[in-house]
Amino acid sequence: MVVRGVLAAVLLLVPAPAPAEAAPAQPSAAPSPAATGGSDVRWSVQPSTAKGPDGRDYIIRRAAPGERLTDYVGVTNLTARPLTFSVYGTDAYTTDDGSFALLPAVQKPTDIGSWMTLGAARYTVPANTRLDVPFAISVPADATPGDHAGGVVASIAEEQAAANGQKVLVDRRVAARVYLTVAGAVAPTLKIDSVRLEYAQSTNPADGGVMTVKYLVHNTGNLRLSGTGTVRVTGPFGWELARTGGMEIPELLPGGSVTVTEKILGVQPTVRLAADVSVVPASFDQKLPSISRGTGVWAWPWALVALLGVLISYVIIRIFVKRRRARVAALDTVPAPAA
Repeated sequence: MVVRGVLAAVLLLVPAPAPAEAAPAQPSAAPSPAATGGSDVRWSVQPSTAKGPDGRDYIIRRAAPGERLTDYVGVTNLTARPLTFSVYGTDAYTTDDGSFALLPAVQKPTDIGSWMTLGAARYTVPANTRLDVPFAISVPADATPGDHAGGVVASIAEEQAAANGQKVLVDRRVAARVYLTVAGAVAPTLKIDSVRLEYAQSTNPADGGVMTVKYLVHNTGNLRLSGTGTVRVTGPFGWELARTGGMEIPELLPGGSVTVTEKILGVQPTVRLAADVSVVPASFDQKLPSISRGTGVWAWPWALVALLGVLISYVIIRIFVKRRRARVAALDTVPAPAA
């Protein structure tokens, strides 16, 4: 929930589609309805046609610059009374945790959301009825090639009482995702912007330590991409100490980024540890080469250093005692001077 002053927004979205290399996503059995708190207002939004839903999970279209497309969303009133919805288009973005999100209602779209037009700003849907709402996408002649993501939102703003008795305006939103690929030169590219390492030794030297690897994956191209990341930890001379399984990188819209964190247990300190991060991008149309980046961290085996220190101290003391005894013995053997 995004709260701005007395305005709150609730946005329900369906998960992102899986890439071509992954298992195909299963169609939703039913669209996700909106309902919050004790309100009995419930509705859903899904891709549709003039004759009803066609089984699509998302609206995915292709167009050339200057082209105009028409599509539909089905707004279903799941309550026993008529509901009036504000329906509009807006832009999508990737959140810091890699989730798909739409702009707040108070923020004007500047991309695909600004290209969408509807016949009306508000629609009244009778009780337990679905209304198939048409909308158009007018692609500008100078639109940049590649993927543009947004959504068609149906929202209801209601006045509710807060816990302190104060009345607040709650704007609840449900949306259908819209993906549009504009024809032209495409550049599907992921980049690892940074890799940071932290190493913490265990109190028991036999257990090794915990290495925390954080790396930032950035979509620097113009197509939405996901991927799989792995981490390989090595010691001196390339000695492999650990390797992680594949970590799923969520779908990143063009310009989006996400920080991936992995904790690796049981890593033995070997003075110098290195972590090499590799990410294999998953594209819908082609196989892309993997990208990699690495860095290192100092990991002193303090238990071994302490043990060596004790042994060295013991040897030094033994040598000192032995030499002292030898000097004392030499003095005892010197003959006394004559009277």
